[in-house]
Amino acid sequence: MNRRNFVGAMAAVAAAAQPLAAQGGKPVRETPLRADFWGPQYYDDQERQQLTDVLETGRPFRWYGRGGQPPMKVATFEKEFAARMNTKYALAVTSGTAALETAMAALQIGPGDEVIIPAWTWHSSATSVVRAGGLPIFAEIDESFNIDPSDIEHRITSKTKVIMAVHLQGCPADMDRIMAIGRKHGVKVLEDCAQSVGGSYKGRPLGSLGDISIYSHQLNKTITAGEGGAVVTNDPVMFERAARFHDLGGLRGLHSGLVGQPRLDVFVGANYRMSEFTGGVMLAQVRKLDRIVDAVRGNAKRVYEGIRDLPGIRFRHLPDPEGELGTAVFLRFDNKQNRDKFIALMKAENVPVAPPGGSVVLPVLPYIVKKVTVHPDWPTWTTGRGKSIKYGPATCPKTLGILDRFAGPAIDPKYTRRDTDDIIAAIRKVYPAIA
Repeated sequence: MNRRNFVGAMAAVAAAAQPLAAQGGKPVRETPLRADFWGPQYYDDQERQQLTDVLETGRPFRWYGRGGQPPMKVATFEKEFAARMNTKYALAVTSGTAALETAMAALQIGPGDEVIIPAWTWHSSATSVVRAGGLPIFAEIDESFNIDPSDIEHRITSKTKVIMAVHLQGCPADMDRIMAIGRKHGVKVLEDCAQSVGGSYKGRPLGSLGDISIYSHQLNKTITAGEGGAVVTNDPVMFERAARFHDLGGLRGLHSGLVGQPRLDVFVGANYRMSEFTGGVMLAQVRKLDRIVDAVRGNAKRVYEGIRDLPGIRFRHLPDPEGELGTAVFLRFDNKQNRDKFIALMKAENVPVAPPGGSVVLPVLPYIVKKVTVHPDWPTWTTGRGKSIKYGPATCPKTLGILDRFAGPAIDPKYTRRDTDDIIAAIRKVYPAIA
């Protein structure tokens, strides 16, 4: 045993010797530690000025208004967001869900097309496929909580058009392996970066590796205007199709200028245009993105370093530790009973922890199992292939098992040194009682 391991073992023994709060000991904190929504913690005069600009002009619609041109908040956000994500094009939309539906249109997903998505993700990852008439095919996750690359290839059929790599809870998916599978089979890769805005993979921003990518700016995300979203790509045809779909099938002058010569005709689209109010807030927020990411990563790193030497400790798998946001520090347990015991003991110490969150196991949800859509003749599950697909717990046992064995504290960019020290102290006190 080297000196570091010896010191860590002794510290763990000392911590374990302290009476647990659940057993009558003094808790690590007097009051519960609470994480907050990230983006609003950074609201200041910059967001206020952006909103004031729109109010004073009286032109909240991005394309036109009274007295001349609007303030161009959305257009400027698109330009700066594309630059930050290292992509050629960015399109601002009303939500992450709208971004996914726009991406489905850009990829020309339609009836009979199959999209492989992780079993554990947010509803919109699947509903965007269904609303396009496509068929969601669920793959297991691995201990990164992201889609398991080893469970993708055998699910590819002649109808597979897209693999959706969802970067969940701040952790990048294994993009090297996913992109290799996609290229091998001629299947496009869509990055869903909704829960990892600002993360990276091997030095590249998440969203810059796939064929097309989406982001969410809802309240729970890295930067936010309450709602909002974005689509990015380097492909001019996919960008044109996305821009047309989000704006009733037409192509405005600004976006037409970006793609050069338009290649497509007008088609039936939706209305997912972002307002100048939202664009102004997002413009202020994207200019703070690196500051927010640096802060949360710094706090997560401090926690990792403070507990890494605990004997036997196991963490969430990180395909790129440097690219992780640090949304939470997850620990792995042998079974759900031990995981739940850890949750209860940490709560008593006033340092709450939680299982993986922000997503749901989609294949077990009743509306997925029963294949319920807006209309009984919706094409997704009416074909022979659609009818043959079976969902339910039996389709994702590995996913269910992984999610039952992990828990950890959320990390906040505004946590103080005292806050992170308390997280470390609580884990060092509780973990040996379980491990």
